[in-house]
Amino acid sequence: MRAGTLPADGVRAMFDRIAPVYDGMNRVMTAGLDGRWRAETAAAVVRPGDRVLDSCCGTGDLALACLRAGGVVTGLDFSERMLERARQKSSAVEWVQGDALALPFEDASFDAATVGFGVRNLADLEGGLRELRRVLRPGGRLGILEITQPRGLLAPFYRLWFDRVVPLLGRVLPGGSAYTYLPASVRRFPGPEGLAELLRTAGFEDVRYRRFAGGIVALHTGVAK
Repeated sequence: MRAGTLPADGVRAMFDRIAPVYDGMNRVMTAGLDGRWRAETAAAVVRPGDRVLDSCCGTGDLALACLRAGGVVTGLDFSERMLERARQKSSAVEWVQGDALALPFEDASFDAATVGFGVRNLADLEGGLRELRRVLRPGGRLGILEITQPRGLLAPFYRLWFDRVVPLLGRVLPGGSAYTYLPASVRRFPGPEGLAELLRTAGFEDVRYRRFAGGIVALHTGVAK
């Protein structure tokens, strides 16, 4: 989310409301592929023994993928309702309530960091990327998994799915009405090359990205300078 779209308190309240349906909606929206994408993200940046931060961790699925990849993982989110569900999934991860724009960690605290479907919701995207760079050691690796807008043959299907079907599903699920916010947040978010350039500006090098599912999702990786 770009600045000026929804205030931080509004985002927190929204995620508190959708916590009960969050995992189910992820499965529906991605046709069950999100688990594979999270595993790919963890494999791209986590090495056994790494200290790993999963920022905007939500209910913890990407943090658990980082744990399975051999990381010593801290998961951070500012929604306590999301963290309650994450804590039920594993006690091997340190779950921390905090703000991705003011991470409660010292400089160079982590060897790797991940964010799954979270940077789009930051009121200050550039500030959030700088915070990730700050808490990574030089040479530390970052992986960002995020929805993007495809071009070509999939574009009409994508618009139908995210602009019509997903909000409709959200309206029939308890607390899911917040999913009407999703299409607008994706439209405002930079495209893959735009996000890559923001990562370079924030202090990352060797920035790359690859697309999944015909371009609907992109995984960006970079190395802290």
